[in-house]
Amino acid sequence: MANHKSSIKRIRANATKRLRNRYQAKTTRTAIKKLRGSTTKADATPLLSKVISMLDRLAKKNVIHKNKASNNKSKLTKFVNGLA
Repeated sequence: MANHKSSIKRIRANATKRLRNRYQAKTTRTAIKKLRGSTTKADATPLLSKVISMLDRLAKKNVIHKNKASNNKSKLTKFVNGLA
């Protein structure tokens, strides 16, 4: 166990941030799966903008790497554009 007051606080803060990051990452993964499951372009287009926003937010906060976010956005955009 940590001895310094600041390190105890840091442990608490890290635990809180870890839970928040896990929640946001899981929510984004679920949204991506929902987008991949859509069959029409009309359904997928509003979802795409929402997912892109989520990915950008995760990359900005270093929850995921910026290149991973970019790759996901590219693949999902190609997917939506390929829908009829």
